[in-house]
Amino acid sequence: MSEPLFGVRQSLGGRSWRLKAADDNAIQAICRATGVSDALGRLMAARGLTAEDAPAFLAPKLRDSFPDPSTLKGMDEAARRIWDALDAGDRIALFADYDVDGATSAAQLGGWLRTLGADPIIYVPDRIEEGYGPNAPALKSLKEQGARLVITLDCGAASVGPLTAAHEMGLPVVVIDHHLMDGEIPPADALVNPNQPGDVSGCGHLAAAGVTFVLLAALNREGRRRGAFKGQAEPNVLDFADLAALGTICDVVSLTGVNRAIVAQGLKVMSAWSRPGMAALAAAAGVQGPASPYHAGFLLGPRINAGGRVGQSDLGARLMMTQDPKEAAHIAQTLDALNAERRAIETEVLDQAQAQVEALKLEDDTPILIASGEHWHPGVIGIVAGRIKERFNRPAIVIGVDPETGLGKGSGRSCTGVNLGAAVAAAREEGLLVAGGGHAMACGLTVDVNRIGELTDYLTARLKQEWIAAEEARTYSVDAVISPSAVSFEFCEALSAAEPYGMGNPEPRFAFSSLRRTYAQRVGTDHVRFTFESPGGGRLTGISFRSADQPMGQALLNGPDGLWHVAGKLRAEDNRYGRKAELHLEDLAKAD
Repeated sequence: MSEPLFGVRQSLGGRSWRLKAADDNAIQAICRATGVSDALGRLMAARGLTAEDAPAFLAPKLRDSFPDPSTLKGMDEAARRIWDALDAGDRIALFADYDVDGATSAAQLGGWLRTLGADPIIYVPDRIEEGYGPNAPALKSLKEQGARLVITLDCGAASVGPLTAAHEMGLPVVVIDHHLMDGEIPPADALVNPNQPGDVSGCGHLAAAGVTFVLLAALNREGRRRGAFKGQAEPNVLDFADLAALGTICDVVSLTGVNRAIVAQGLKVMSAWSRPGMAALAAAAGVQGPASPYHAGFLLGPRINAGGRVGQSDLGARLMMTQDPKEAAHIAQTLDALNAERRAIETEVLDQAQAQVEALKLEDDTPILIASGEHWHPGVIGIVAGRIKERFNRPAIVIGVDPETGLGKGSGRSCTGVNLGAAVAAAREEGLLVAGGGHAMACGLTVDVNRIGELTDYLTARLKQEWIAAEEARTYSVDAVISPSAVSFEFCEALSAAEPYGMGNPEPRFAFSSLRRTYAQRVGTDHVRFTFESPGGGRLTGISFRSADQPMGQALLNGPDGLWHVAGKLRAEDNRYGRKAELHLEDLAKAD
């Protein structure tokens, strides 16, 4: 392990700073091959890219990375089964998950079906009353409504019981999913999941929205084989790229390979704002100009999710499918109001959960934080767990307890190097949980309220060594060291060639050495605006979000004078006040 950057071993965020390594020869080769700046060349080299990789990275194209649909196990069978239903005039029902990935998957397939004159039933389960995935009563209801084929989207791959019930009632099911699978395979007419056993497509990083996007290509190909498009236009798969991109960004999958191309192309389609639902939601969220991953992930996505968290679960899918601008505006306004309600609920739960954690005596080797409370809304506990993880930089589980049943519903978020899903699965096997599972970075669970203490002790003991070994989780990685005078709108614009950013291609972080704080003021509820200056007179302005009452915000507002090392991400703005760039602060360390 290299020496800490600027000697920072323990920042105010509790992390050691490291500068990402980049070979000078690789940087120069990338710059020569592409003509990019040294800063962008360094960024790419530090991410393992070569001069040969660089052109495709800078200009991702679907034609270069889009998979042959037939390489996904079950895809051809799924396309044939869906076309059989269309040819027979059978009513199709889409059973989608209640998050953005599910909503955009339903909108893609539903929109494709509507171009062919079909009118699919859209069903999205209630998060609280029904929970995740298909359930037998809902499937029975769909059959009674006339459905002769059900297609599950972003769910179904682990639903052995409900799909067995569907089989027994004579209701065919096609599964389109991407979640990890273990144990028994559910009965289905076709099962498409790049993460299922036996799939060798190499597409396991696709979100459900990405799998659905590939399904549309398979359906077009099967339609051509059947001669179905004689006399009518073939649906244009690229028309649905905006939905595929939105689902991909919001499901936080790796933006590499075909995902990077889906998002790059999809943002171009989205930027036209021609889809009524997308345009109405953008207007409600105050989005202006071309679409970006930030708009998708932090402004549009949370509003779609709000319907599933605290409102009506099918609003997002309906919004993305409607062609009626008036209906779109009404749904978008409803989701915007629900999102405001969700934020208020989240703030209340976060304050209580954070107070519990702050009351604990945390040690450096404490591997997990668990907070619980009665009546904490199950629609926000996952968000709050993520906030706790970010604030204290270690895995966290937040549990909302129903005092009537004595059961707690929990959601967890982890750090790199700590497999939270495996630990929760082990706790379930030990009999500490009613239900539980997940993957390395996230989990869900149900626990008897009287066993939360036992669960905490078990997970603490099981995860302690993983946490001690998880050096990366306690490290703040910096892409480049620059001076305040280098920060400009033009500098950020040059770096934007590396977008879209996300999992697998994170937004670059920059560090600044030995700056003096010259201004700090609390703004909004709990944000802090600041200005730093370098010895040479360069000024760095920016903001620290949700930090005013935390150590970093207090250091800005009331901390000692002297020099500080500063780190974060740059943001460029182009508005009526002109063009500028500022720092969104992420970490701070005393320099003297």
